[in-house]
Amino acid sequence: MAGFWWPILALLGGLGCAGGWMALRYLHHLWWMRRLRRACRQFHLQRERLEARFIKLAQGRAQPGAPRWADCRFEDGVTYARNRLTGEISAFVGVSIELEPPSQFAPIDREELLRSGTAVFRYDGRQWDTDGRLIYDLSPQEAIYFYKSDLKPLVREVARRG
Repeated sequence: MAGFWWPILALLGGLGCAGGWMALRYLHHLWWMRRLRRACRQFHLQRERLEARFIKLAQGRAQPGAPRWADCRFEDGVTYARNRLTGEISAFVGVSIELEPPSQFAPIDREELLRSGTAVFRYDGRQWDTDGRLIYDLSPQEAIYFYKSDLKPLVREVARRG
């Protein structure tokens, strides 16, 4: 009769471990959702500063002799993704860039002066920053899909500018 209790205790111990593991996974999920909400809220509060910093840094990264930017327009939508390895949250925002014409004498089609791409912003857990990185010719969703082995899409939202 003494050997009868061991399988029951082993079963209860296994169920307890499984329940604990599920509880930890749920708490981890709640922690991530809270962190994402805080990051989104801070991004919207800092967005104007981030966009200005992005333009300054991106123009500074331009190759010598490359056409200068005449204008840069940011889309309202923001797509967030998480780096699968580091856990870093990034925001991807679509941009439209108008380039300056190479010279005033060369005839050029206006369509050749328009470029689109995705601006990349990073969240370090406390604040957002950018290094002026621009992914040309890809929308935010396409950029995340292109880097799908490194990035996990989180949420896409349309920000309303006040």
